[in-house]
Amino acid sequence: MNYVLHYAPDNASMIVRLALEQLNLPYRTQLVDRSVMGQQDAAYLALNPNGLIPVLETPTGPLFETGAIMLWLADTHGGLGPAPHDNARGDFLKWMFFAANTLHPALRMMFYPDKYIGSDPALQQALRLGLQGQIKTSLAQLDRLAATKPIWLGGETPSALDFYIVCCLRWCALYPSDASRDWFDLGATPALAKLCHQIEDLPCTAALQAAEGLGNTPFSAPSYATPPQGSAT
Repeated sequence: MNYVLHYAPDNASMIVRLALEQLNLPYRTQLVDRSVMGQQDAAYLALNPNGLIPVLETPTGPLFETGAIMLWLADTHGGLGPAPHDNARGDFLKWMFFAANTLHPALRMMFYPDKYIGSDPALQQALRLGLQGQIKTSLAQLDRLAATKPIWLGGETPSALDFYIVCCLRWCALYPSDASRDWFDLGATPALAKLCHQIEDLPCTAALQAAEGLGNTPFSAPSYATPPQGSAT
């Protein structure tokens, strides 16, 4: 199968890129230029009417929603988590959906509060403060889970959940760029910090770093992206 990944640097598409690289699948990329709102272009909206990144074009049609793409790749190609009939499948799925439905949306609301609560700076700050507590609680839950060493979180073979979590941790450390991030400390979640170092050592991460300009420690000590193409914001 040949895939087309519609991406923007340092966006959720990086989770899918990690998976494609890990599985050694043939694919090409199509930049969605956020500096000119490329995600609202008519051609892109024909692929994803929600105007969000990423989209993965497949031989059976376009896919959107990061969690859905990751599970589809896992079920289609294997190697990103327990198979459908594996006894560990249920535990893997509930935490995968936790990352996609709880952690990731909270980050999006914190990064773009105006989309959810309007332009009032005081209301935006109140929303961000509330979300910070929620995100820290979510990360603490994931850290306790990782410390139990399930095979699908921090195991010898990286999973879709591993890729999702380390990217979320990266964004916690960097965004929003116009607000304090003193609330976030990767050291407070040592099992997740270990996961960040583990994923950084993989060839798929080296490919991601080169493609999106993410620096030498994109998850454990991230810096802002300097992509050869496109804009992260």
